[in-house]
Amino acid sequence: MLLDRRGSVTHVMVGGPNSIEMPEWGRMRAGGGRLRGLRCVHTHFGKDHLTRDDLTDLAVLRFDAMISLSMDSQGHPDLAYAAALQPANAQGSSVQHLDPLPPSQLTWDFRQWIRELESNLASAVPSRKVEAADRAILVSVSAGRPDDDREYAVAELQELARAASVEIVSVLTQHRSKSDPKTVIGAGKLQDLVIQTFQHDVDLVIFDQNLSATQARNLAERMEVRVIDRTQLILDIFAQRASSRDGKLQVELAQLKYILPRLAQRDDSLSRLAGGIGGRGPGETKLEVNRRRVRDRVSRLEKQLAKLRKGRQERRRRRSGLPILSIVGYTNAGKSTLLRALTKTDVFIEDKMFATLDPSSRRLRFPLERDVIITDTVGFIRDLPKDLIAAFRATLEELEEADLFLHVVDASASDLDRRLQAVHDVIDEMGLGDTPEVLVFNQVDLLEPELAQAIAKRYHAIPVSALKKQGLKTLLEEVQRRLFEEQHFEESKPEKPLAQPKHSA
Repeated sequence: MLLDRRGSVTHVMVGGPNSIEMPEWGRMRAGGGRLRGLRCVHTHFGKDHLTRDDLTDLAVLRFDAMISLSMDSQGHPDLAYAAALQPANAQGSSVQHLDPLPPSQLTWDFRQWIRELESNLASAVPSRKVEAADRAILVSVSAGRPDDDREYAVAELQELARAASVEIVSVLTQHRSKSDPKTVIGAGKLQDLVIQTFQHDVDLVIFDQNLSATQARNLAERMEVRVIDRTQLILDIFAQRASSRDGKLQVELAQLKYILPRLAQRDDSLSRLAGGIGGRGPGETKLEVNRRRVRDRVSRLEKQLAKLRKGRQERRRRRSGLPILSIVGYTNAGKSTLLRALTKTDVFIEDKMFATLDPSSRRLRFPLERDVIITDTVGFIRDLPKDLIAAFRATLEELEEADLFLHVVDASASDLDRRLQAVHDVIDEMGLGDTPEVLVFNQVDLLEPELAQAIAKRYHAIPVSALKKQGLKTLLEEVQRRLFEEQHFEESKPEKPLAQPKHSA
């Protein structure tokens, strides 16, 4: 049964041997640290303690208390086991267990006790500023990945969250051979996660793994907070950074393509009536209307982007005859800083992932009055969603015209090999793996000079510091040699046809 704070019984439920179905009781009580205002009292067959399911329900449903009555051999009440949530503490304990006592000896003033408990819970929740950033818990499941891969994945997710202006409250990790098909994480970790969202007044949970529609729905229902995955986080960053018309349209297209397959997860309340004469539905359901609208919007966006693409192609034809140098690399490697240092022009830079979204092109002059077009593009990242690559054709198609890549790498990164491979994977997937490149190790000023030289020599790279303008002369000499001497580039070079990307918008 469920009892309110006056002690009145509000619900009585009868379950089976293994489970019981909770009723619908409306919206939660608002406010940080607030509990539901109901306590649950129930019995167990053959069990004399609170189970993991009891504690999970306590956290998920935010009961005032969870009380289990054990029975003696005569079927009479034996001991009452009670537990309640408690504020975060140094011991890391999220649930307080009361000493088991016979029901007749439970003499504490429950209303006074619950008022003090809720007051302590509310005081433990930090105050929120108006228009403050989302507070989030990050979750990463190993799913068979090596230990070092897990560490890099968590560190990168933290950087992505910071780029999205998210306040990270806590990071929860779990080592599993494979993800749970229903909730990604196991039951015990889910219980911990639910309690943490309550204790820290969190309104967002971000998973490093891409969530299926079923997983996202199950998690959101259990925690009553927004749940997103890594792809949605990247899309949100792109939405914040898009400034040009191309960029905004591409972000919307990528978001809709991500949403569309998740709308296909049908819900019983939205399904049609049974088919056949006399059993046909009255028309389109809400789900089907939403899906049709999304498909129509995707079609319109693709047509608009196709028109804009023709304009970009025409602009590129007018600059034909000049070599094109494209800066590529992992996100936040210093590509825009390098463009600013080489061209001495004003280019937006910021120490955040995906600071550059819209492509920037500048003219760079070499000795003997030779000019090249140098472009800066969006940074790459591991497991870049294919829909994102297809939607951002406007940004990435600049690479198709490139005669030479400047592959910029953060030399101070601890996962340097992984970042190199991630960039090469995207380039190969676009069918541009044959484009020659100059490897540029940036931010060598953060390393000891001997170490920087040794790393650059090992990878046959040119060490530079774009911020401090070190090593740029050597870089320009190498670019000049590769473009004008080794390739014998001529001013009258015939126009290069536009390549078709592997994933078109």
